[in-house]
Amino acid sequence: MTGSAKTHDTHEVFNQVPPLVDYDAFLTDRCLVAALAREGAGWARKRLSRLGGIAGASATQELARLAHANPPRLRTHDGCGNRIDEVEFHPAWHELMSIGMKAGVHSLAWTEERPGAHAARVALAFIMNQAENGVCCPLAMTFAAVPALRRQPELAATWLPRITSSEYDERFVPAREKAGCTMGMAMTEKQGGSDVRANSSRAEPIDAGGPDEAYLLTGHKWFCSAPMSDAFLTLAQAPGGLSCFLVPRFRPDGSRNRFLIQRLKDKLGNRSNASTEIEYDQTWAQMVGEEGRGVATILEMVQHTRLDASVSAAAIMRQAVALAIHHAAHRSAFQRRLIDQPVMQGVLADLVLDSTAATMLVMRLGGAFDRGARGDSGEAAFARLATAVTKYLICKRAPAAVSEALECHGGNGYVEESVVARLYREAPVNGVWEGSGNVICLDTLRAMDKDPASLEAVRAELAASSGSDRRYDAFVTSLDGLLADRAALERRAREATGRIALALAGSLMLRHAPPALADAYCASRLTADHAAPAYGGLPPGTAVSEVIDYGRPTTA
Repeated sequence: MTGSAKTHDTHEVFNQVPPLVDYDAFLTDRCLVAALAREGAGWARKRLSRLGGIAGASATQELARLAHANPPRLRTHDGCGNRIDEVEFHPAWHELMSIGMKAGVHSLAWTEERPGAHAARVALAFIMNQAENGVCCPLAMTFAAVPALRRQPELAATWLPRITSSEYDERFVPAREKAGCTMGMAMTEKQGGSDVRANSSRAEPIDAGGPDEAYLLTGHKWFCSAPMSDAFLTLAQAPGGLSCFLVPRFRPDGSRNRFLIQRLKDKLGNRSNASTEIEYDQTWAQMVGEEGRGVATILEMVQHTRLDASVSAAAIMRQAVALAIHHAAHRSAFQRRLIDQPVMQGVLADLVLDSTAATMLVMRLGGAFDRGARGDSGEAAFARLATAVTKYLICKRAPAAVSEALECHGGNGYVEESVVARLYREAPVNGVWEGSGNVICLDTLRAMDKDPASLEAVRAELAASSGSDRRYDAFVTSLDGLLADRAALERRAREATGRIALALAGSLMLRHAPPALADAYCASRLTADHAAPAYGGLPPGTAVSEVIDYGRPTTA
């Protein structure tokens, strides 16, 4: 026996797919690049490419893997028995949070004064979600807290400079000692869930009470994500009714607030991010907005977090579809590459259609938020209704799309080393967060009834594509008939919400997608003739190769 080590290679490994890493997740997305320019944010192209390169880097993908392989841990007490209520995260989580905050994922819409700032921030969030989804939860809540805080000028003056900072400071110390802060929210309770008006947490004024005044909160919150945020917007019953409050982790005197973490949620996905149940026990808080107007005060935050739920779902779809196309382009079976086989081409092209529509919808919303914030009442009205229907459609399609994309990988997609396995667990969360499907559909009906201008704004958007395609025109006509039957709308709320979203997507595809994609979308989504129970049932004559090429993650 010689001194050399004996090898155990039994055969040469071939026909395995190289990982999709070290690429620019922005520049390789033709739909996103075009939408950024279309929504008036072309000035952010370099910023997006910089984050796109980070998101696609192998080192960042390794951070995401580590953050999920090492989920957060709860420490309720220290070694001396003192209550500390801290959650420990792996260093990878903190590094990913730093990447997101440095890029402005949580703040660009508020710190950049140029037109298109909201659209640029949507694109940043879209890219950051492809780096790692979990950190995008606290980034989204921090972003969305700004409109609610602005209702209380004194609190805004204190907190807005902190939460719009590009510095991530992981230390658990009073906010006034930190370079940058994050904001969370805690709304739902055991007995109510989405029905926040059933909340039973109590708020007792320390002195006179009222806006900006101090209260002591007592109660329980069933879901509180990102518990190591520096402060939280929450709801509680004040003497004058359900009100909004800001709960910091530290009291003004620097002592720890009574923010008692009962347990971490053992979630299906989103495992890198901590979600908790918490107790308020004489917890110090300040009222935000008017007493008894808590839902109205926090509603703008909810509208903005719903936008980010849609963005996250769209980003998950984009990443899953890009991974599926990449796999099919490098894997062979039966003497041909998968991407050259007609049955696989049909599946991939079908997936690209949904991913493209989702990207267009969220970027259109980003533009509407931006123009609405700058005084365009029509765009603000459009955003009120379009946000709900967009969230409904994309969050319903995402789990199905990711499941199909996973199947494109065969058994390799079903193991933990696969990124797509993580995306599969992640996909359902956005449909639950900030309103499940039924809640969103009821909010859609409520928006149309209470704010007729929102429906008129959506109709104007649909009219922009009138006459472009007979199938689209017929679909919009049938939608008008459905919406006219007010007596049956609540029973058919899901159908109505979904069809409004499909019509909006069809309008955007007809105006902005390559003709092959627009034609395929109208043929497969807006007619009943070719409805299929699963992906891969596109009608004959679809230009599948051209559609796939549009979705391929390669620089144009």
